[in-house]
Amino acid sequence: MVEFETVSVEPMRLSNSYQNWYRFSRNPTAVIGAAIVIISILAAILAPYITPYPEHVGAVVNFRARHLPPSGEYWFGTDNVGRDIFTRVIYGARISLLLALVVLGTAIPVGTVLGLLAGYFGGWTETIIMRLTDIALAIPPLVMALAVAAVLSPDLINSMLAIAALWWTWHTRLIYSITRQLRGQEFVEAAETLGASKFHILFREILPNCVSAIAVKTSLDCGFVILVGASLSFLGLGIQPPTPDLGTMVSQGSAFLPDFWWESILPGFAILFIALGFNLLGDGLRDLFDVQEVR
Repeated sequence: MVEFETVSVEPMRLSNSYQNWYRFSRNPTAVIGAAIVIISILAAILAPYITPYPEHVGAVVNFRARHLPPSGEYWFGTDNVGRDIFTRVIYGARISLLLALVVLGTAIPVGTVLGLLAGYFGGWTETIIMRLTDIALAIPPLVMALAVAAVLSPDLINSMLAIAALWWTWHTRLIYSITRQLRGQEFVEAAETLGASKFHILFREILPNCVSAIAVKTSLDCGFVILVGASLSFLGLGIQPPTPDLGTMVSQGSAFLPDFWWESILPGFAILFIALGFNLLGDGLRDLFDVQEVR
């Protein structure tokens, strides 16, 4: 009689990246949000190749095609000077995404460094940084942006400066709260006992534990920055014509409502589409990383 030796086979352990992807893919709202963000980014990058009338980005006038409704030739119709709205919406989305990239690319590093310093060192460093942050947080971002944009000449660069002027404060507050919780943890104390430098502790021990919260906050902020930028342009304090901007298109098109509704409604829907995508993605990332609260 032949005896067979029983061999126990442990189930294969899935990698963390695969587990995270699986959890993310099981969240329908997160998947929808990611799809919207990817579509928006690809459309912005490929704008010269997917738009039917790239020349309509500039000061082109075609009075024979004024106020044409959506059709096979003009998918989103035309505006009051005969320019293709679909082309200008795609290029306007490109500028909105660029605005969010530059603003957050400036605000996140500044806010992260200040939050790490305040949360880890405490004392007068914490007092100075956090009191300045509290003062800045008392000013609504849109009001500050309106004030800065009104003083400076309205253009893309000044719009970025106006929005970024206060945006670092939210990330400072977020990183400060996380750093205060982590500075007493065993792994930080162990690094201090081993003689690790302050730079190493801040950026190699504490900062990696903040990445998930930063990712969630960044995704949610992208939609908000785009809305603030569109608000500035709607009020005439942002990007100026003939440069295509979604907020400016909504403002100009509103003068022809309700007869030529597509000139205002479709650019407004584009703003909603992009902002919704980033918000859904942020919610999905928050569930994925189990971030309890992002402020």
